[in-house]
Amino acid sequence: MIDRILKSGQYIFATAIAAFGIENLVLAHTPQAMVPVMPWVPGIPALGYSTGIALLAAAVCIAINRKARLAAILLGLLFLVCVLAMQISRTAAAPFDVGQRTVAFETLVLCGAALMLAGTLPAESFHSPRWEAAEKALIRSGRYLFGVSAIVFGIDHFLVIPLIVSLVPSWIPGSGLFWTWLTALVFIAAGLCIVANRMARWAGLFMGLMFALWVLVLHGPRVVTAPTSHDPDEWSSAFIALAICGGSWIVARALSPVAQTALRPVPVPAQHTRS
Repeated sequence: MIDRILKSGQYIFATAIAAFGIENLVLAHTPQAMVPVMPWVPGIPALGYSTGIALLAAAVCIAINRKARLAAILLGLLFLVCVLAMQISRTAAAPFDVGQRTVAFETLVLCGAALMLAGTLPAESFHSPRWEAAEKALIRSGRYLFGVSAIVFGIDHFLVIPLIVSLVPSWIPGSGLFWTWLTALVFIAAGLCIVANRMARWAGLFMGLMFALWVLVLHGPRVVTAPTSHDPDEWSSAFIALAICGGSWIVARALSPVAQTALRPVPVPAQHTRS
């Protein structure tokens, strides 16, 4: 049962990436400084359209398992470039702005998920040794990008407690403050487990379940009203949560003992020649 849940992460992640692509195509002409869709590219129509096409192509490759490893690597690089080129300077200029920091680490967490997804997929044999070395380095970095981002999300929850409490629906039993603290602690614990690679399978599983519940309980009802309010932020938030849900299960699957054993290189026995 758990294996089926974790395996679905790849397809949930691909669905969310496809949704980002469609949103980019729809909102490419939005008169704003930034297209209000992950990965938050500048509001230049040509860039919005090209980003949307690239995201859709990556999502299709990942969903149908055709050149999926290459697509996942390139997708991770796209998210990483967006962070380095457009978000890191804004975050550094306003280090205490939780909203700006969240945008940057949302992009980083999906970057990490895409890179770790690549590590679970078969390698294409036609790549050069240099590309293979770069691939391995990127895939190894994915665990740290994902885990550190989760820790930052948890810390930020403690910094904006009133805001998080206000997002908890009143019909959910228990106080909003309790759920806020629990969510923050889950983020931090999951991030530490993933970075340290200790109980990472369970950490990714429960983090994914938490985001799946958020999609259904928090984002779903808000998205229902989005068509009348024409608010793309609600749709983007829902798809980001869906992508992190899938990404969490990708990480859990990638860091399971069986997967890591399968990914270890098989030693080639030495060839002995007779003199």
